[in-house]
Amino acid sequence: MNWGIHFYSERVRNDVDAWPVGIHADFLRLIGLMEQHGADLRLPHSRAMGEGLFELRCKGAEGIGRAFYCTVVGRNIVIVHSLIKKTQETPAADLRLARKRVKEVRREKGTS
Repeated sequence: MNWGIHFYSERVRNDVDAWPVGIHADFLRLIGLMEQHGADLRLPHSRAMGEGLFELRCKGAEGIGRAFYCTVVGRNIVIVHSLIKKTQETPAADLRLARKRVKEVRREKGTS
């Protein structure tokens, strides 16, 4: 059974779709792997960020993108936030927003 990929909101989907073509292509490749095999990707493709948050590490000739996601009941993966990296470290505000959305998604779906 395949996994479902969902977006927190239409805005999150549009932000990812607006990524430069090379980074977006890598995102689509990694999402394809997750649809088939689940969220159990490891470095260098994915990394656990704690508190149920994971980052999908997308690369292209144009730079680096990050899509933050969580898993919920029923083999579903929810992309909660995304960004194109401009610095070495992920901005704290982006991590706070992603963690807040994970809590919202899990509360809505009845998971902890």
